[in-house]
Amino acid sequence: MGIRINDTAPDFTAESTAGTIRFHDWLGDGYAIIFSHPRDFTPVCTTEFGAVAQLAPEWAKRKTKVIGVSVDSVPDHRRHLAHRVEGL
Repeated sequence: MGIRINDTAPDFTAESTAGTIRFHDWLGDGYAIIFSHPRDFTPVCTTEFGAVAQLAPEWAKRKTKVIGVSVDSVPDHRRHLAHRVEGL
């Protein structure tokens, strides 16, 4: 099954850096951008997530949330977040 722009994404439950989320509950009545990135600790990941994060006020104006997915585990994501904060 493919998902296209404006399709309703299937609901799912996942462990995240914000705790356990159920996608449709997390989303509420807004929109979502499901943002896939290759892997933590890569230059592309850092650059792309930084660009997306800078647009947070614009996403909020449009009732849109961004969720990032990758092959990494939640502990790996937490280490990456801690590493990025230390580097600021």
